[in-house]
Amino acid sequence: MSEKIQNSLIKLTDYCRSESFKGYDPYDGLNSTLFKAIPFVSGSRFARLAWIQLFKRSPLNFRKIAGVSKDYNPKGLGLFLSGYCNLYKKNYEPHYLNDIKFFSGQLLSLTNNAWSGACWGYNFDWQARAFFQPKNTPTVVASTFIGNSLLDAYEITKEERLLKVARNVCDFIVKDLNRTYDDKGNFAFSYSPLDNKVVFNASLLGSRFLARVFSITREADLLEPAKKSVVFCCDHQRNDGSWSYGTSDFHQWIDNFHTGFNLECISDYIKYSGDNTFEPQLEKGFDYYINTFFTDEGVPKYYNNSIYPIDIHSPSQLIITLSRLGKFDEYRNLADKVTEWTIDNMQSDKGYFYYQKNRYFSSKIPYMRWSQAWMFYALSEYLLHAEKR
Repeated sequence: MSEKIQNSLIKLTDYCRSESFKGYDPYDGLNSTLFKAIPFVSGSRFARLAWIQLFKRSPLNFRKIAGVSKDYNPKGLGLFLSGYCNLYKKNYEPHYLNDIKFFSGQLLSLTNNAWSGACWGYNFDWQARAFFQPKNTPTVVASTFIGNSLLDAYEITKEERLLKVARNVCDFIVKDLNRTYDDKGNFAFSYSPLDNKVVFNASLLGSRFLARVFSITREADLLEPAKKSVVFCCDHQRNDGSWSYGTSDFHQWIDNFHTGFNLECISDYIKYSGDNTFEPQLEKGFDYYINTFFTDEGVPKYYNNSIYPIDIHSPSQLIITLSRLGKFDEYRNLADKVTEWTIDNMQSDKGYFYYQKNRYFSSKIPYMRWSQAWMFYALSEYLLHAEKR
C-alpha cells in the first residue's frame, strides 16, 4: 500500500508543480471580474452568496470565462509546507529543505500585519450565511494552520524568525478575535475579528495553537484562554460524542472532517499542555467519528446521516486524525482501505484529486487548496507514520 501511496503522491506533486502551486478554490467566485462589472450586484449579500454557491456547486468550471484567475492561497501554502516538512522528517533528503524555504518565504511575504499579531486570510472575498469576509480578512483557521506549518519548519531549520512570527499569531488570537462566553466564564473564539459566530473547530484550532506555542515558550498566559475555549467546546459535545458545526440554527449539521478537526485539536491541546482533563471527551468523540463516517467498503461519508457528497477533505482528514491521536497503527487497515478507495475513485490520470463525488455526478475541478494541498499533506502524513509491512 505504501508504494501505491508514494506513486499517488509523485503524480500529485508533479501536477502541483506544473501549476506552480497556484489554483482555483471552491469559494473564489467573487474574484470574478464579470461579477464585479455587473451594476449594483456586487454589493448585494444575496447576490454574492448565490454567485459563490453557483461556482462551488457546479461540476462545470466557469472561472476562466468569468475572469477568475489562479492564485496562491495562503492556507494551501501552509498545508504544502507542513507536507514537505513531513517528507523531510521521513527521508532527510536535502532537496526538501529548498521546498521548506520556498513555502515559508511565500507565507512570510503574505502575512497580514494590520492586526495585533501575524495573521492570514484567503485570497478572495467570501460571503457565508453567517458573515461577509473581504479578501485577506484574517481568520483563526487560516492563521493557525499557517502558524503550525511555520512551527513545523522551525523544528527542522531552527530559523528564529519562523518561531517569532508563529508566536505573534498568538497575539492575533488573544487580542483580535471576539469571544462568546457561557455562564461559567468559558468562551469560544470567533472565526475572524469581524464576526461573533461560534464554530467549534475554529475555536479549538485557536486553543491547539496557543498550547503548541506554550510548549515551546512556556508562557503560562497562553494556556488560560486555550483551556477556556476547550472547556466551552467540550461542554457543547453531544451525548453521543458528536458536535454540530456551530451553535447557530443553520450550523446544526454533523460532518466528517470538522469532527476530525475537533478531535485532533483536543488531542494536540492535551499533548502540548499536559492537561489530561479532556481525555474522556476525546475518546467519546473518536468512537463516534470512527464508527460513523466510514463504510465497510472504505467510502468516506460527508455527514453522519448521508454519504454524499463524498468530499476529498474526509479521507484526507482520516489519516491526519489517526496520526494526531496516536491511532494510526491500530486503524491502519481502515486507513489503507479509505486511502486506496480515494486514489482509485478520486485521483485523475493527471495526478490531481477531485473535489467531490455525488450520487449522480462528480465535481472534478482541481482546486488547489481544498483538494490538492489537503491530499498532499495527508499522504505525507501517511508515509511518515506508516510502518513497513
